[in-house]
Amino acid sequence: MTANRFFEVLRATILLLTASCFSVHAQENRGETGQPMPVATQWLLDSAGPLQRDAIQSVYLIYCPTTSSKGTAFLLKSGTMVTDEHVIKGCGSNDLRARSSMGTEITFSKLVTDVNRDLALLRPVRRLEGGFELGPEKSPDVGTTVTTWGHPLTYNGPSPLLSVGTVAGYNDAHIGDAIVKHIVVNGAFNPGNSGGPVLLAGNNQVVGVVVWRMLILPEWVPTLISGFSKPGASNCCIGTVTMPDGTERGISSEEGTGLILQEFYKTVQVMIGEATSVSELRAFLRQREKELLQ
Repeated sequence: MTANRFFEVLRATILLLTASCFSVHAQENRGETGQPMPVATQWLLDSAGPLQRDAIQSVYLIYCPTTSSKGTAFLLKSGTMVTDEHVIKGCGSNDLRARSSMGTEITFSKLVTDVNRDLALLRPVRRLEGGFELGPEKSPDVGTTVTTWGHPLTYNGPSPLLSVGTVAGYNDAHIGDAIVKHIVVNGAFNPGNSGGPVLLAGNNQVVGVVVWRMLILPEWVPTLISGFSKPGASNCCIGTVTMPDGTERGISSEEGTGLILQEFYKTVQVMIGEATSVSELRAFLRQREKELLQ
């Protein structure tokens, strides 16, 4: 082989290898539909471990254009998606949309709900890969570190955000005639986290579903807040407050504003949330998941 021929072969080999590298890189940075992966998702996946990557790709932003509500949903290995009933309340399966961390939109064909447990099961139109397994029936011990991925507050992704907390105790939530087991978590659960999976730190087993954040506020606070929105509400009275001696008196809009701000000021540092126990989710799945497949 002449020197010129050798360099021609070498040059062609280098070009081929370079093209192959670019091809692999392009595949790695594309979502499940072949579209470019969102930059924020790529950054998140680059900084996450294998377990976290699986979790990130099994958590979805779910929203309903009809009601302008949004929350978090997650996929089970069975192909069923789970969220909270209050997140999708007032919406049919055709109204709902979910968005993956890759930016792909998901639609649904069926849903079933349980108002007491505040849970909803959804059947995606197409089969989705990945998903979580459910943890054991035994609830995690107090002091156990748990995590959740979700879309809190006004954050709309596409990739979810991580929150970390500690199991602080348990609550017997009385909803209608039912008593629902809730895990109390000392962690930053915010609006938008509802419907997200509560996971044992270090694995991807679901031990609960984020249902709400706990606000240590008197019952009269939401009463006064709703009073402000009444058409034609006068300065007295937008609501009543029970005094320490048990008597009730009317509250003007000005005083009501001051009382509400004072209560929020006192409780702004509270970061305690609750999650429906996985035992409740298991029971709901046993009762209703078959309906999604019919």
